[in-house]
Amino acid sequence: MCGRFTITDPLDAIMDRYYASIADGFEYKPNYNAAPMQYIPTIIGSKDGNHLGSLRWGLVPVWAKDDKIGNKMINARAETLAEKPSFKRLISSKRCIIPTNGFYEWKKEESAKRPMRILMKDDRLFSLAGLYDTWTDPDGNRLSTCTIITTEPNSLMEDIHNRMPVILRPEDEAAWLGRDNDDVQSLLGLLKPYQASEMRAYEVPKEVGNVRNNSLELLKKVN
Repeated sequence: MCGRFTITDPLDAIMDRYYASIADGFEYKPNYNAAPMQYIPTIIGSKDGNHLGSLRWGLVPVWAKDDKIGNKMINARAETLAEKPSFKRLISSKRCIIPTNGFYEWKKEESAKRPMRILMKDDRLFSLAGLYDTWTDPDGNRLSTCTIITTEPNSLMEDIHNRMPVILRPEDEAAWLGRDNDDVQSLLGLLKPYQASEMRAYEVPKEVGNVRNNSLELLKKVN
């Protein structure tokens, strides 16, 4: 699964990277330990271009009875997207990108778990593939949420965990965000493990395990 990540680049850099304008009400601050049920920066395409806004992490389907289900739907498996009722209707029209500069995963070693940060070798921003939905409560209040798609691990990740988030190749981002693209089979074809040779991983402080910890210190390499 993918349960924690970082997004610490300056706002202008994120906007430039995705040619995005800011959605109404969006406020940004660096997040060194983004976690489920938090509002996270997301990119959504529209006929007017890409918009940078925020969605709550943990998908609440439009048909849900309450929003608690979001705790259980932080990830969606790429292999079964087209089969699951919560996700299959979203593939054709409600896709998003979660920008990040690294994600965390815990590597099991006998009785211990070592927190690792996984990122690009050149530290650049990259794009996690996501889906979103908007749920309305009985009082008419709207809640927009998202989930991060996961896939099989590449050769770097398989030594750390048996899943990894889908990282879109830069050349595939426009197709993923395109509102006029409803070719489900071609979209599903984009959801593959990213090239391991472009990535690296290192151990970080165990304090990252507590969501209340959120500072630059979490990014330090543990020797």
